[in-house]
Amino acid sequence: MNKNYKDGLNLLSKVTPKKAWNAMQVLGSYFYSKVSGKAAHHGMPIAISFEPTTSCNLRCPECPSGLRSFTRPTGMMEADLYRKTIDELADTLLYLIFYFQGEPYLHPSFIELVKYAHDKGIYTATSTNAHFLNDEKARQTVESGLDRLIISIDGTSQEVYQQYRIGGKLEKVLEGTRNIIKWKKELGSSTPHVIFQFLVVKPNEHQIAEVQQLAKELGVDEVGLKTAQIYDYEQGSDLMPTIDKYSRYEKTGDRYTIKNEFVDHCWKMWHSCVITWDGLVVPCCFDKDAHHRLGDMKRQTFRELWRGEPYREFRQTLIRSRSEIEMCKNCTEGTKVWA
Repeated sequence: MNKNYKDGLNLLSKVTPKKAWNAMQVLGSYFYSKVSGKAAHHGMPIAISFEPTTSCNLRCPECPSGLRSFTRPTGMMEADLYRKTIDELADTLLYLIFYFQGEPYLHPSFIELVKYAHDKGIYTATSTNAHFLNDEKARQTVESGLDRLIISIDGTSQEVYQQYRIGGKLEKVLEGTRNIIKWKKELGSSTPHVIFQFLVVKPNEHQIAEVQQLAKELGVDEVGLKTAQIYDYEQGSDLMPTIDKYSRYEKTGDRYTIKNEFVDHCWKMWHSCVITWDGLVVPCCFDKDAHHRLGDMKRQTFRELWRGEPYREFRQTLIRSRSEIEMCKNCTEGTKVWA
C-alpha cells in the first residue's frame, strides 16, 4: 500500500461522528463568512499547533528562534496547562502539531505530551531538526504513537546543510532518521510517517534530486520541498532560489513581491490556531512573536477565547481587508511542493 495513502487512512481513523460534525460546522461558517462578508463562526478548531518550547540548538537565519530575536520570553510549556487544553478540545480536535518555534525535543517531557494526545485519539505530528533522536529517544518516539515526524534536512552534504542550518550536523540528522526507521521496523509500527522536509533555497537547490534519492535509500516515507519565507524580501536575498517553481517571490521592476494573490479571507482563522509555550493563543504560525494575542489559556477556557470578542474582531478584519494585518502581507500559508 502507498505510504501516503496509509498515512491518510490513519488520519481518517481518528475521525468520529462528533469530530465530523464539528468540521462541517467550521467549514459551513467559513464559506458563509466569505460570501456574506460577516465573520460568523461555529464549531471548535479542527487543528491546533502547540509550542513545546522556544529554545533551539541551531541558529537558522530566517527563524526567530535561531536568531534569538524574540521579544516574548523563552520557556517550556507546563504539562498541566497542556493537559487542561487537550482535555477541553479532545472530543472535536482531529490534528495536533507540536511545533511553532523552537526544537520540540528540547522539552524534557515531550514524549509524554505526545502520548497524552495520542491516547485521546488525536492525530499527532511534530517537526524537528533531528539532533536529539538518539536510539532511546527514537524508540520512545515510535512507542508514543506519534503519527507524523517531519525532519528538516535542507542539504545532502555538510557543506550545503550548514549554510542554512547553522550549528547543525547533517550526520546527526541522518543518524536520527536511521534510528526512527529501525525502531519502526523492530516494533512493527507503521507510525510515525516520516517526512524529509527540504527548505529550497539558493545554496541547496541543486540537491533536490539527491535528497529524494537519499530519502529512498533510508526508507523515509515522503519528501516535502518547502518554499522559504524571507522576512526582508523586497530587495531580494541570497537565499532566494533561482528555480522559479520554488520561490515565493518574483521580481517586479526594481523590487520583489509575493507571487500569490492577496485575498480577504483565511481558512486558518476558522479551523486552527497556535498556542505558545506559556498559554497565549495567536492566530497562526506567521505571528512568531505573538503580537496578535487573542486569548490566554492561563486565564480563560478555550471556548471562551475562541468565541470571544478579540477573535471575532480579528476574523472580521480579515474578511473586510486582510491587508490591514501586517503579518498577512508575507503569507503564502507555508507553500510546499510535495515530491
